[in-house]
Amino acid sequence: MDFNRNIRILFVDDSSTIREMVESSLLEIGYMNIQSAEDGVEALALSAEEEYDFIITDINMPNMDGIELIQKLRDKLDYIDVPIMVLTTEWSAEMKKQGREAGATSWIVKPFDTELLHNAILETIKKAQE
Repeated sequence: MDFNRNIRILFVDDSSTIREMVESSLLEIGYMNIQSAEDGVEALALSAEEEYDFIITDINMPNMDGIELIQKLRDKLDYIDVPIMVLTTEWSAEMKKQGREAGATSWIVKPFDTELLHNAILETIKKAQE
C-alpha cells in the first residue's frame, strides 16, 4: 500500500473522548476517510461491510478486546496484510508480546500527540510494506 492521506482508517476505542481526540488528530494531519468503532465486535462488523487500509485499536475494551480483534482480523483474507497499530495505555512487555503474536504491526502508548500519531502511522505503513 502506497502512503496517501486517502487511506480508509478504522479506529477502535471504547472511550468516546479518545475516539474524538484521535479523529481530530487524524483530520488535522489530513486523513479524511475515518470510521470509528467502540469495541472489537463493532469493528469486526464494520470490517465485513467495508475494506479498511489501516486499523488503529485499543486493547482494553468490553465485548471484544483489541487482541481478539487483531486475531479475528488476521484470520480474514482481506486483512492479512493490513497494517494494525495498537494505541493503548498498556505498556508491559508481555502485553506487547501478545499484540505481536496476534498480528499487530506496531504499538504506541497513550497519551499521544498529533505528531507522534502521524509518525507512528508512517512507520507502521513502512513496516507493513517490508
